[in-house]
Amino acid sequence: MKLSVLAKHMPQNLLRGIVATKPEHDPDITSIHYNSNKIKPGGLFVAVTGFKTDGHEFINHALSKGAAAIVTERSVGSNTPTLEVSDSRKALAHIADKFFGCPSKRLSVTAVTGTNGKTTTTFLVQSILTAAGFNTGIISTVDYRFGGKTFENPMTTPESLDLQKILSEMLSSGVTHVVLEVSSHAVDLHRITGCRINAGIFTNLSQDHLDFHGDMETYWTAKKKLFTEHLFRNPEKKSAVAVINCNDPKGHELFRMLEDSLNRNQLFSIGSLNGHAIKPQNTQFDHRGVKGTVSTPSGDIDFISNLAGKYNLENIMCAVGAGIAMKVSLDAIKTGIETFSGVPGRMERIENTSGKFVFVDYAHTPDAIENVLNTLKSITSGRLICVFGCGGDRDRTKRPEMGKIAVSIADFSVITSDNPRTEDPMLIIYDILAGIKNKAVVEYRKEDCHNGLTEKGYTVEPDRRNAIKLGIKIAKPGDTVLLAGKGHETYQILATETIHFDDRKEAQQALGVDDV
Repeated sequence: MKLSVLAKHMPQNLLRGIVATKPEHDPDITSIHYNSNKIKPGGLFVAVTGFKTDGHEFINHALSKGAAAIVTERSVGSNTPTLEVSDSRKALAHIADKFFGCPSKRLSVTAVTGTNGKTTTTFLVQSILTAAGFNTGIISTVDYRFGGKTFENPMTTPESLDLQKILSEMLSSGVTHVVLEVSSHAVDLHRITGCRINAGIFTNLSQDHLDFHGDMETYWTAKKKLFTEHLFRNPEKKSAVAVINCNDPKGHELFRMLEDSLNRNQLFSIGSLNGHAIKPQNTQFDHRGVKGTVSTPSGDIDFISNLAGKYNLENIMCAVGAGIAMKVSLDAIKTGIETFSGVPGRMERIENTSGKFVFVDYAHTPDAIENVLNTLKSITSGRLICVFGCGGDRDRTKRPEMGKIAVSIADFSVITSDNPRTEDPMLIIYDILAGIKNKAVVEYRKEDCHNGLTEKGYTVEPDRRNAIKLGIKIAKPGDTVLLAGKGHETYQILATETIHFDDRKEAQQALGVDDV
């Protein structure tokens, strides 16, 4: 594809100029790259400023590997054809969209955002669309899947170049409907720029990613942009719809913000009170899941789901809302909900014969760990034991809050490591302990935990493997153990080293059971 064709696809206010050795010099671009190590002869190198490095520093490296042209935010004085832009991340998104044939034009794309519940809701929507007979693809924190194949996904929402490539591959394989999990990073870093979206779902908002956004208002602004700057501003998707969880205060605020400019066929509210488009009725919860009725504008749906907890009921409601908004039949929605078995690492039960109930969950925010612990507390007949930590090089302010929540709800907590990265694991644990100081709980020495836990309390075990063993060993039949924070992840990041580590495998070993 000619460089000039890619340049014309960018908004006029983004492209500042085209620098070329000759006016007629318009190279054919055979590939696009933002990593200079991956450049191929004839490729276009887009110099993107990252968190740790600046792509502009690698322009000469890209040229030495045969780059035919470059995209840059500043003049570099090169004889190579160059597109000078005001924002290279945004330029990358538009260029990638054009290079891969604008795949989202011919796909129905559903985008799911929020702090918690994104992954489960994404998988639920895919299950509903599959039950409706559509050929579906999914891009999530866990992985991306289509055509019966599963691929690793290094981040919740891929970089724009990778996202457009995946969408193009999905389209070529016959996929018609894609469900995409959208992080706040993806919005702010223009990963979804150029992606035409048919339906947007908002699950909730609570504290997370303040290491990146700085404060809650900035984080909230990023989430809103999915709806205010992407969903309803694309003339190619005039029938776009939004599904908003109004049980969440920010969801209610977002709904009010959108309702004056949209008609009732474009905006669907989720809520427990009368007046909402999608509302649960006669719900019952137990350790097997939830059953009840969903009231919708198209009729009622009786359902049984093996997803446990009130927060999962909200995820189900969001998925039902998406189905209704996209005019999926009630039967298909019911089938999609009832046949969905769950997401890896999301309230995933580790089967065993010990009489102990062991769950692995990705909960790594204050709101998420509170929801999961409250759910398990409500369905366990014995004690609730929580093994958790907090990630390094991430938002420090949530650490004491998570500690306070854990010891308030759980009968016993084992405080440990969770991807400490370049931070000292004990310093992270000290931050967690700061939230426990004023709580009337006992600090147990590790060696005393096996003598019986007579009072509500906690202990510290920095080694996560040993912490999991300890939490499961002190549990008795009828007790519930939650291993929180890592969920589906199969690695542990220690300093700059990544090692294999899977909470589910560690739990199986501690329980003495074979792989499930």
